[in-house]
Amino acid sequence: MTLIRLATRASRLALWQTEHVAALLQKAGLETEIVPMQTTGDAVQDRSLAKIGAKGVFTQELEESLLRGDTHLAVHSAKDVQSSIPRELELLAFLEREKVNDVVLSFNESFSLDKLGIVLGTSSTRRKAQLRRYYPHAETAEARGNLQTRLRKLEEGQFDALVLAFAGVHRMGYEHLVRHTLPTAQFVPATGQGSIAIECAANLDEDLKARLKVALDHADTHICLAAERAFLHTMEGGCSIPSFALATLEGGRLRLHAGIISLSGEEYVEEIQTAATAAEAVALGVRVADTVLARGGREILASIREHRG
Repeated sequence: MTLIRLATRASRLALWQTEHVAALLQKAGLETEIVPMQTTGDAVQDRSLAKIGAKGVFTQELEESLLRGDTHLAVHSAKDVQSSIPRELELLAFLEREKVNDVVLSFNESFSLDKLGIVLGTSSTRRKAQLRRYYPHAETAEARGNLQTRLRKLEEGQFDALVLAFAGVHRMGYEHLVRHTLPTAQFVPATGQGSIAIECAANLDEDLKARLKVALDHADTHICLAAERAFLHTMEGGCSIPSFALATLEGGRLRLHAGIISLSGEEYVEEIQTAATAAEAVALGVRVADTVLARGGREILASIREHRG
C-alpha cells in the first residue's frame, strides 16, 4: 500500500488542517504521514507580506517537496495559493468550504467597532483597505505570526482587536472571542478563503490521483474556487494585492462577486455576474476580472505597484 506523505506548514492551524486531510484519506483506506516544513512566510516575521515580495511565501517550500518527489500532496489554506502555479504541479482538490466571513476578535466582551481610536490588528492588505473604507475612524496595525502569536499580541495590548478569517478561528476553537462577524457584502473575502487546497505533482500516478480526489474533493467548492482563481489569475493578483472574490452556487447558477480596492480604501471597483452553468466557472472569473480592470481596476493596480516601488 502506498504511504501518502503530506507536506504542510508547521503552524498549529496548518497541522490541524493536514490532520483533517489525513483522517479523510485514512477513511478511504490510505495510510498517511505528515511532513511539517517551515516556509518563507513563517520564517520572516519582521516584515509585512507585501514587503517580503516573493510569490508563494506560504507554499513554495511545500511545492518544491512535491517536485522532488519527497511528498505526494501539499496541504494549503486555499487563500495562500498563488494565482499561477508551475506547470509541473496541479491543484487536485478543494475541501468543503467553511464559513467564509472575516471576524473581529477581542478579549473585551463589550468591544465595539464604532468606538473612536481603536486599533485593529491584521496582516492582510485587503482587510486593511476594507477597514479604511468602512471604519475610517479605526487604525490598523501589522499583525504577523500564527494565530496563537497574534492572540498573545492582542492580550499584551498591541491591538484592541484582531481581524481574521472565521475558518481558522473556528478550527482552533476561538469562536468565544468573536465580537463581530463582518458581512461579505462589504468585506468580500480573499480568493479561496475558508477552503483547504490539495496540490500534487502533475505526473503523479493517474489512478492514485483519482482515488485521492474522490476522498478529498468537494465538487461545489471546487467549482466556486475555479471561478475565483480565474478572476485572480486574470487580475495578476496575489496575497499582497487587495483584490477579493467570492463565488457561490445558487440554484445551479454560479454567482461571482469580485473586485479590487485601493490601499487607502477610497477607490473601489466591484462587479457581480452570474453564469448559467458550473461549466462556465473559469469563463465567469475571466469575464468579471476583465470588467473590473476596464472599469478602473487597472489604474488601482498600477497605483499600488507604483506605491510599492
